[in-house]
Amino acid sequence: MKSWTLSRWKRLLTVCACALLGACGTLSSHEFGDLASGGDTGQVDIDAEMAALAQPLVERGETVGIVVGVLLPDGTQHFAGYGVTEEHGGQKPDADTLFALGSLSKGFLGAVTAMLVDEGKLSWNDTLGDLLPPDVHLSPDAKNITLSQLTTHTSGLPRQPMTARMLSYFVEFLFDGENFYRNLDREEVLGYLADFKAPAHVVPQYSNIGYAILGYILERRTGLTVDALLDDKLIRPLQLSNTGYTPQSLPGYARRAQGHVGDQPKFIRRGAPVVDWHFTDIMKGSAGLYSSARDLLIFASAYLQRGTPLEAPLADSLRVRLPRSNEAPAVAWVVDQIGEQHIAYQIGFVAGFSGYIGLDVDGKTAVVVLQNSFNWTDKVGHRLLVGLHHARERQKKMALVAEQIESERLTSPTLIVPAPH
Repeated sequence: MKSWTLSRWKRLLTVCACALLGACGTLSSHEFGDLASGGDTGQVDIDAEMAALAQPLVERGETVGIVVGVLLPDGTQHFAGYGVTEEHGGQKPDADTLFALGSLSKGFLGAVTAMLVDEGKLSWNDTLGDLLPPDVHLSPDAKNITLSQLTTHTSGLPRQPMTARMLSYFVEFLFDGENFYRNLDREEVLGYLADFKAPAHVVPQYSNIGYAILGYILERRTGLTVDALLDDKLIRPLQLSNTGYTPQSLPGYARRAQGHVGDQPKFIRRGAPVVDWHFTDIMKGSAGLYSSARDLLIFASAYLQRGTPLEAPLADSLRVRLPRSNEAPAVAWVVDQIGEQHIAYQIGFVAGFSGYIGLDVDGKTAVVVLQNSFNWTDKVGHRLLVGLHHARERQKKMALVAEQIESERLTSPTLIVPAPH
């Protein structure tokens, strides 16, 4: 057998990089299972459940640190942190620890877009031909991409351009953890649209550059930066004190979480620290946000509140545009149907970090999970939301049985015993 030369290894890595870059929208997954508490009574010890799910991930070395936040139907919030913020010399993370959000950033940009649509400044049917300036060269297919398609990942745009430079940067990332999106500036992203050819069939295809283009459109249409739009539409109205694109300006920066190797980068020791990623202006709306579990749970709760100025646009952003039983696309969210339950959620990855935010709108419940390790599988978020739903259903059944018993007791003939003479 011939020995493998360096060039053959490079070719193999390039092929693997192509496969991974093209597929990583589908590599994330969820674990399911009933909660430990609840039983027949439906009473859940939420703090014990968070510990039972999250603490083992630290003990097994799957993540260096993790914070879980849960919003219950009565409005109470529960937070718990496990592990440390960095491998050496860190402290236990908590509700206010700052994490890089990666693609959870898209949820904020999608919400801002829905608000601008609600205000009449944009329409979901606007096309790139309408929205982009004349000097941006667009293929016929690119001209017809609608705002709705852009925000729901149904435009056919890829996750990123599959150029030789992108592949080279990705192979380097596997060994050094450096940002392989660093070349995606405005010229590179918008230039991709000149030769874009849409797929024959409309299917969801996750696109980081789609949200980069979205951020550029919002800035052009409003005359404001994405930073200013975020501040005006969400940060100030919701009083998010620890959220922004410039982490150095946030109060949690000094105690921020450091990113670590998890499932990626492949050829660096799991648990080793990795460098922070810095995004170009056009890419930061897609993946450049920082926040804490407390702020994210406030953001999530806004989707569950009624009678507020945000109710209509946020509800619109959760509306499924292409019905499917799993990963049905909404604006920045996807929706899974699990039995009778519908869970809207987002997942975010960036170098050294993983994030999850999930909503059970009918159950008025939300879950946030932030890790300072890059891990594909969600082992906490969906499981908590599904378990809490099952517990509520058991409580409803028990309440119905108790009501029936009481009704029968009140309506049954009562035996009257004659008084003795």
